[in-house]
Amino acid sequence: MNSDLCAAIHHRCRIQFGYEPGMRIVEPYAYGVGDGDHELLRAYQISGDSFSREEGWKLFHVDKMSDITLFDETFDEPRLGYMRNDPSMSMIYCEW
Repeated sequence: MNSDLCAAIHHRCRIQFGYEPGMRIVEPYAYGVGDGDHELLRAYQISGDSFSREEGWKLFHVDKMSDITLFDETFDEPRLGYMRNDPSMSMIYCEW
């Protein structure tokens, strides 16, 4: 379990990390385990590189993330579309 991700979720801090094809900045909402024991992060990407779109809801495989940095910048309200108890995760470590 990555305690930095839980800290970012609990303190509502934006984070930056490397994830193919480049750096991303996201608002993290839920962190847990999906099928096949893969650790997952549900987040709203606000900027950065992406194969699909630069902004929007995304599900990241934690083992593919690198150089995780927590920002002092926070966010106050959940984004439209946020759903607690993310159905993509069989076990949730922490959530917004």
